[in-house]
Amino acid sequence: MIVAAPAESRTLDAAGPIEEERQRLPWGAYTAVAVVYIVLGVWLNAEIKFIFTDAMSRVAAVSAMLWSRDPHFAAIGFVFTPLTAVAQIPLGLLGNWFPELLRWNITASVTSALFMAGAVMQIRGIARDRGCARWVTIVVTVLFALNPMILMYAANGMSEALYLFFVIWAVRRLIRWMRNDDAHELIAAGLALALAYLTRYDALAPMFVAVVLVFVVSWLRFPKTDTDDTFHRSWAAAIDATVVLLPGLIAFLAWSASSWLITGQAFQQFSSVYGNSAIIEQAGGAADTPLTRMMFSLTEIAVLGPAFPVLAAAAIVLAWRRRDPEVIVPIVLLGSVLGAQTLLYMMGSTFPFLRFYLAVVPLCFVLAVLISPRERPVVSRRPGRAASPELVRDQPKYSGPSIMLVVSLVLLLGSTAVTFVAMGSPRLASLEHSLASVVIPGRQDAAEQAILRTFGAERRIADYLDDLDLPDGSVLTDTVLAFGVITASDNPKQFVITSDTDFVKILNNPSESGVEYILTVPNEERGVADAINRRYPTMYETGSGGIGALVIEVENDGGTVPPNWRLYRLTGNKQEGG
Repeated sequence: MIVAAPAESRTLDAAGPIEEERQRLPWGAYTAVAVVYIVLGVWLNAEIKFIFTDAMSRVAAVSAMLWSRDPHFAAIGFVFTPLTAVAQIPLGLLGNWFPELLRWNITASVTSALFMAGAVMQIRGIARDRGCARWVTIVVTVLFALNPMILMYAANGMSEALYLFFVIWAVRRLIRWMRNDDAHELIAAGLALALAYLTRYDALAPMFVAVVLVFVVSWLRFPKTDTDDTFHRSWAAAIDATVVLLPGLIAFLAWSASSWLITGQAFQQFSSVYGNSAIIEQAGGAADTPLTRMMFSLTEIAVLGPAFPVLAAAAIVLAWRRRDPEVIVPIVLLGSVLGAQTLLYMMGSTFPFLRFYLAVVPLCFVLAVLISPRERPVVSRRPGRAASPELVRDQPKYSGPSIMLVVSLVLLLGSTAVTFVAMGSPRLASLEHSLASVVIPGRQDAAEQAILRTFGAERRIADYLDDLDLPDGSVLTDTVLAFGVITASDNPKQFVITSDTDFVKILNNPSESGVEYILTVPNEERGVADAINRRYPTMYETGSGGIGALVIEVENDGGTVPPNWRLYRLTGNKQEGG
């Protein structure tokens, strides 16, 4: 049984560190890291023009919500959880006066930079909570901040930065709770996991294991009496677990209910034609066997965290010797993220992307920190009755083998090199490898160059339409593929888009609703989900029986679908199916 230190000792010992901690909030370090990431993001998106499609789709949601002809909050969409787009609203509000912020994905890249800088500070915070030597804290923080995948996803505007920040925040708070038994840590962890869910659906995995972990730990360390009251023990553990569960449960119910009330579907990611499963089916379905997909997932984890097996083994062995259960927290929380992604890919419900296994990077760094012996108490205003006895003044410190810590840091450095090399592989890093044609002298791969031209065709279409100086609601299109056109335009109000409340009405009779042009894509692969193709199946090929006359065809020389765009001008003839 863990014996709590006397309240007097805890209060006396903690008072000084609390004040010290207040004075040492890492705003300077955070600002420096954030600025570096923002500059890198502007370079990546606006200079190199390497823009990720998922990031740009979130920018399109912000544009629709704020600057479309029918702005409303529901325009953010319900296929993905909302926080990645909502976090861009403050900067997106400037999009009307500075359209380049939307055109070049800057609202997304600044957002990811700010949150990834926060993730870096959480890693630093875990090291400081542990009492690591100053040089160890600096090395761990810098190595994590400069990991090539962390740099990439700090700059590109994807959801990974937000997701990692919230999950690492939860990990840090639960590690602290393991030592100080402070209910405030559980509250913070629950909020972090709720926000993680509002960033990505797969946050349900760490949320579930966190609740189970808290229940089990609380039950095991509940003070035993001679009668060993199982009911009170279970009740106390359930209360602790509920504190972690409640914020996430509220987020889950609120988002699902909002989606159901507005769209008629509670889980559009899984039921709509725009979700991941539908996209995979539209592309022909998963070709590999589940075993092959599992091996691919393990390979991705290996190239992102080659030091993981050694670090995990060392951390677990040392934790056993020290009777230090903190190592359980990162293994089960971050491990659940990796397990969930592996399972989803084996089921054919997601894609073979390296980014889905990024959680192994912070997992390795947290394990390296936990290899270092505890050298300071966790600052806590209200430690619980199961707080660690290390706060007692005469508690001897464990002097762990410093050589293992040095070896761990060397392994982290080696892992960074392995990850950098793997990111240049088209098979292992299908999204990231194209940047190799920029950073590696003499590498001029045609496929990589095409990916670097992503959204080039969409920008040309937007420029053409902007030059026509059209009134509001003149161009009908579905944002399933045309989101890059919307964000590149200086006049987003000229488009009638899927999120507009009158979209279906206008789609059924565009010529009588003021529409002059229809922007179309081929009725194949992802194009089969396009609302125009579902309403007018031959629109792209023939103008749907003469209701539209072809104005321009724009070749897509980038690395995304569709192969070509066609813009039709309405002729006023009877519409197909009308």
